[in-house]
Amino acid sequence: MSAIIDKIKELKTQRNAIILAHNYQRGEVQDIADFAGDSLGLSQQAAKTQADVIVFCGVHFMAETASILCPDKRVLLPDEHAGCPMANMITLKQLKIKKKEYPNAKVVCYVNSTAAIKAESDICCTSSNAMKIVSSIPKEHEILFVPDKSLGGYVSSKLNRPMILWEGYCPTHHRILAEHIIKIKAAHPEARIVVHPECTSDVIALADHVASTTGIAKYCKEADAREFIIGTETGILHRLRKENPQKVFYAITQLADCSNMKLISLEKVLWSLEDMVYQVKVPDDIAVKARLAIQKMLDLS
Repeated sequence: MSAIIDKIKELKTQRNAIILAHNYQRGEVQDIADFAGDSLGLSQQAAKTQADVIVFCGVHFMAETASILCPDKRVLLPDEHAGCPMANMITLKQLKIKKKEYPNAKVVCYVNSTAAIKAESDICCTSSNAMKIVSSIPKEHEILFVPDKSLGGYVSSKLNRPMILWEGYCPTHHRILAEHIIKIKAAHPEARIVVHPECTSDVIALADHVASTTGIAKYCKEADAREFIIGTETGILHRLRKENPQKVFYAITQLADCSNMKLISLEKVLWSLEDMVYQVKVPDDIAVKARLAIQKMLDLS
């Protein structure tokens, strides 16, 4: 393992590369990264990096976002099959039809979507800034929120603002059930329940705190509790335990494991740097339009 890590570091210097890793990646991949974080943080890091090469340890839409923000850089996704089921739950044709149904609506697009969908949207958001983004849209406009009905529903309920919700969702977060929480809370009654807004509304209703992965990490670090029950993809537990060795963390369920996120390994990061694969490049005509929606989000963040 150490030989692989040494070789990655050597190649990273040779290629003038930066490694970005999402909080749901394998622990060893997070540890080799220059920056590990959520979608917003990774987007911000990609936008300001001076590196020539971005090795994106995440899923395809994240690498696309980096390509959109950094058209002059080479963006590599170490496993070309690392996709996102939620992002695949909406097509460009479907979105165009829905926009015709609601011509006065502004399209707020969760970053967990393809570049083509972002290009057809007015503004992007992440789970950490969704409420701020939705709040920025004047009340006279309807809002079409795509593609995550759970995040959209959560934002709508918190802001008391009706929205048109797409029927997409994250299969990983929807495997977290209220009955799982009730069972694990009975075993650990003093633990705080912290969940991601991609969870279903009945799960969110049982939580002490709801936040993005970065928000979860911040809450767990600052809260005076010693035990936490975590409701998001299990990869986040690596970061939480690393940052808070004196605290105890439980996954609500081991079923909350994203197989796409776990496709990337240290070996694949090494191969990616060796062979400069797999490049993700968004066509210019799509990238220009998508960049507007992403930049509006970053300006408000």
